[in-house]
Amino acid sequence: MIDQFINFVIRPPRAEYNPNQYLWETDFTLAGKSYKRQDLELTNRRGHRLRCSHYVPSSFPKDTPLPCVIYCHGNSGCRADANEAVIILLPSNITVFTLDFSGSGLSDGEFVSLGWHERDDLRVAVSYLRSIQYISAIGLWGRSMGAVTCMLYGAEDPSIAGMVLDSAFSNLYDLMLELADVYKIRAPKFTVRMAVQYMRRIIIRKAKFDIMDLNCLQVAPKSFIPALFGHANEDKFIQPRHSNLIFKLYAGDKNIIKFDGDHNSSRPQFYYDSVSIFFHNVMHPPQSTPSCPTKDDKYFDLANMKISGSVEENLLYEIIATLRSVGADSASSSSIFPGALTSVSASEHISVNDDLTKGDRLAVNDIAQLQDNDNGVNMECCSLTSSTRESWGRCSSLGGSDDEPAKNSHQTALNAIATPRRNPLQIHKSQQRREEKGKGKISSKHSQPIEAREIR
Repeated sequence: MIDQFINFVIRPPRAEYNPNQYLWETDFTLAGKSYKRQDLELTNRRGHRLRCSHYVPSSFPKDTPLPCVIYCHGNSGCRADANEAVIILLPSNITVFTLDFSGSGLSDGEFVSLGWHERDDLRVAVSYLRSIQYISAIGLWGRSMGAVTCMLYGAEDPSIAGMVLDSAFSNLYDLMLELADVYKIRAPKFTVRMAVQYMRRIIIRKAKFDIMDLNCLQVAPKSFIPALFGHANEDKFIQPRHSNLIFKLYAGDKNIIKFDGDHNSSRPQFYYDSVSIFFHNVMHPPQSTPSCPTKDDKYFDLANMKISGSVEENLLYEIIATLRSVGADSASSSSIFPGALTSVSASEHISVNDDLTKGDRLAVNDIAQLQDNDNGVNMECCSLTSSTRESWGRCSSLGGSDDEPAKNSHQTALNAIATPRRNPLQIHKSQQRREEKGKGKISSKHSQPIEAREIR
C-alpha cells in the first residue's frame, strides 16, 4: 500500500502519445488565420531532454513581438493538455508554449516531483523564450502540479507578466494527510503521520526532493505577479481550501474564480473567458484586424476538422459540442489509479456532406440537442476540447494506446454525429410539424440518413 502511494506521488501513470495524432497539426487554421506548431527539444540542468511545442502564427507581424504563455500540465499530463489554451489564446495574438516536464510524457526522466524539479524545467523554457526576439512578455498557466510549478518559479522571477493557477495545493505534506481521509485509509492519525514520514525518506532517496519543501504558503507572501486563481467547488482531491489559503497570503494583485465540478472536470466556458481577458490585460498583445476567412476556413479549424461552407453555424456548434461530450464522457475520471481511457483526439478529420438539405439540418439539430440532454452537457458552461485531467490529473487529451487504430475513435465521433438517439420516425414527424407551420409538408427526400465522410 505504501509503495503504491509513493508511486502515486513520484511515478504516476505516464502519458505516452503520438504527437502527430494528439497535438495540433504542424500547420492549421484557427478563426480564419494560419498557425503552425514548432516542435523542439530543450535540456535541463540534470541532462534530461524536454520535448516542447511552440504554437505561433505562420507569419509574425512585422516588427511586432508577441507575448507567450507557457502552459504547465499536471502530474500525469503532457503537452496535449495545452490544446485548449491554443484555442483560447492564439486568436488574441498570444503564442502558446508547452512542454513535457521531466519524467512526464515523451521527455527524459524517471520521476516527477510535483513542482520541485519541474520549476527548473520551467526556468529552461523561460530562458529559451527570452532568447527569441519576436517574443515579448511571458505568462504562466498551470493546473494542479503545473500550478504549483508556476508559483515556485514565479516567486523567483517577478518579471513574469501574469499567472493562472488552477487547483494548486497549499503544501504537499498536508495534502498527503488529507488523502488518507479521502481514500479512507483505516489507521490512527499517528500511524498515518509515521507512514508519511517513512514515504518522505524514500522519496528523498529516489526522486531527490523533500515533500516538506513543496509549500506554496511560504512563497505566496513573496509573490507579486498578477495572478488569477481557479478551483472547482466539488474538488475532493485538492480541496478548495488550498486555493483559499494561498489566495489569502498572496501578495500580488489577485482574483479567484470558483466553478462547479471536481478536480478532473472540464472547466466552464466563463472560466476560459476570464483567463483570456486576464492574459489580455496583463500581457497587452498587439491588436490586428482579423484576416478575411475563406469559405473552408469560415469556422475554427480544429486540427483540420473542415466544415463545409454550406453548413449553418448552429450545426457546427452542435457538432463540436457532440465531440466534446464524447471526449469528456469517455475520458473523465477522478480515480486515484486510472485505467485506460478513450477520447476523440484533436487531429481527427471529420467533414459533413455539402448537400445537406434544410430537413437534414433540422434532423441533425434534433439529434445533437438530444445528445446534449442525454449527456447532461450545458452548452454555456462547457470547455472546448480536452481539459487537463490527471491521475491527480491524467492527460485527458489522449485516447487509447498507439496500437489501437485511430479509426476507432474516429468512428465513435461519426456515430455521435450521424446516429440518432431516438427513433428516426420521431425525428421525421418533428420535421413535418415544423415544415407544416411554414412552407407545408416536408418532402420524403429529407428523411434520408445523413452522410459523414472522412477527409483523406
